[in-house]
Amino acid sequence: MKKEMTSADVAALVLELSSGENSIIDAKIGKIYQPAPEELRINIFVYDKGRDNFIIEAGKRAHLSEHIRPSPKIPQAFPMLLRKHIMGGRITYVKQYDFDRIIEIGLVRGGIDTILVAELFSPGNIVLLDSERKIILPMKPVTFKGRRIRSGEVYQYPEAQISPVDAEEQDIREAFALSDSDVVRTIASRFNLGGVLAEEVCLRSGVDKKTPAKELGDEGISALACSLKELFTPLLKGELSPNVVKKEIKCEVQPFDVVPLELKLYSDMEKESFPSFNKALDELFGKRAAEEVTEVVEAVKKEKVDVFARRLGKQQDAIEKFGKDADKQVHIAEKIYAHYVDIEEIVAVLDNARDKGYTWDEIKKIVKKAKDTLPAAKCIVSIDSASGKIVLDLEGTNATIDLRLTIPQNAQSYYDKAKKLNKKRDGALKAIEDTKLAMQKRERKAPSKRKAKIKKHWYDRFRWFFSSDDFLVVGGRDAETNEDLVKKYMEKNDIVFHTQAPGAPITIIKTQGREVSEEVLQEAAEFVVSYSSIWKSGQFSGDCYWVKPEQVSKTPESGEYLKKGSFVIRGERNYYRDVQVAAAVALELGAETRVIGGPLSAVKAHGKHVVEITPGKFNQNDIAKKIYKIYVDKLKEVNFVKQIASPDKIAMMIPPGESDIKV
Repeated sequence: MKKEMTSADVAALVLELSSGENSIIDAKIGKIYQPAPEELRINIFVYDKGRDNFIIEAGKRAHLSEHIRPSPKIPQAFPMLLRKHIMGGRITYVKQYDFDRIIEIGLVRGGIDTILVAELFSPGNIVLLDSERKIILPMKPVTFKGRRIRSGEVYQYPEAQISPVDAEEQDIREAFALSDSDVVRTIASRFNLGGVLAEEVCLRSGVDKKTPAKELGDEGISALACSLKELFTPLLKGELSPNVVKKEIKCEVQPFDVVPLELKLYSDMEKESFPSFNKALDELFGKRAAEEVTEVVEAVKKEKVDVFARRLGKQQDAIEKFGKDADKQVHIAEKIYAHYVDIEEIVAVLDNARDKGYTWDEIKKIVKKAKDTLPAAKCIVSIDSASGKIVLDLEGTNATIDLRLTIPQNAQSYYDKAKKLNKKRDGALKAIEDTKLAMQKRERKAPSKRKAKIKKHWYDRFRWFFSSDDFLVVGGRDAETNEDLVKKYMEKNDIVFHTQAPGAPITIIKTQGREVSEEVLQEAAEFVVSYSSIWKSGQFSGDCYWVKPEQVSKTPESGEYLKKGSFVIRGERNYYRDVQVAAAVALELGAETRVIGGPLSAVKAHGKHVVEITPGKFNQNDIAKKIYKIYVDKLKEVNFVKQIASPDKIAMMIPPGESDIKV
């Protein structure tokens, strides 16, 4: 299933947002929320159309949406600071940078121009720039090689790639001459197309996509150039054909891709057409995001009304009260920010009066007389001279303002109250869990007689598995363990696996001088590909290679620097191409009792109750909990399973990123 937008998708989206009936040019910016760590929701008001929501999910998607995730109870700092700079402003332009997955939205408020940049390539970011392109505020301050996304820095674009819209035969020829891969991968990576459109270009041209790029002749290059122009002509003319493509997934026909153009690749598949690409994007991405909102509502088993049931009822009532009170405090804080300018003027008038020598009693009398003539005076409900606080009526909401504090500090005091109430609510939630546990203990069956046999091993701190032929295969988890694995545990007769994908672990087959079979090499290849960022990106295959230990060096080339956990590989590499990502988890119930994970064939050879996993939509913790529940249900021994395969131990055996259980 499609996880993120392509450059062509971004081009089609920008075309719609910048012209025609779906244009958001001159739309007014309303409130801004951050319903998820990477997601921003901007309320906009479009002239003659009304209110709408523009969603940006860093590294993945951007579109107008009808499917809205709930706003957080307490707003995060990033959207609140964005409100300060752009709320009330208007959109002046929407454009794409150089056919890349970068959207720039021009904004103006009070004569001040700003630019909101949405980076939709991984890892993604959302950045606010001033008119001189200096960074005012990034969602995620990060530093890359030659590129710093931090406040005060001049915004730098990532390294440019060849635009497929402008590509000529000579551009293709030069790119292929430098490529070590096949035609389809070279087009996908060097021309910023992605896998699906790269395959479409090959299909239309009649060129075998698996042909090594260096071996393709002039006739094939000419055919590819013609196919690129043919593919993007409708996009350049604004003739979009937005549709969501569907296929059978887990015995059910489901949407799996969204495209702005008709593709021959999908000619035989079921498609649903939409009046706009925004609508199509929202059907796939927006609807899926809304459905994935976690709503943890545990159903309480029916029990007799007793002391536990009464306690549970009181705790649930307390949770509801804490939640309402916290919402009220947040509402007041938001009102303070909404009336920032009005409050600032009132405070300034009162401070000025005090500076001129007026007493509080005199000020109260002046305010009382002025309520019929001055709008600002109408807002003042009361003045407490003893504490230096005033109560203001902000559109029906009373807010106490401490004149000794700044306006943001006053708003923060209400947010702090909301935090305390939410902490009390969390405490009540924990108390509910304790009550439920007590209710379960009352009915608990006799404890299991099975005992866990847990031993400690040097490789426990790494990723590991035993192959079908009982070879120990060990991989790093991060830069530190990569470094330790090579320096402390790599031996002369070992075999070292790696992949060029970022976030890939250094993986070592501990041969102990034994001859390694092709099956073991294949399992190690599956392991290194599956436990790299290839899984995290939602891809289903990748390339890797193996070398000898003497080819692995910590000595960089002259003038270069190697960061921790990185190594130089020199000499010939033995490649494994298109290795399928796959993993499995099982329970080892023999001489040792523990959870194990790795390639399916290896796990099946050593474990029982095997659970296969594939790239999907659940994070490591959530999928680990699901697998834990499967084992509890199968073994019916909660304590035993918790000792050998608790959710955190299972999570250690699962590839990084999001996963699904294979049915």
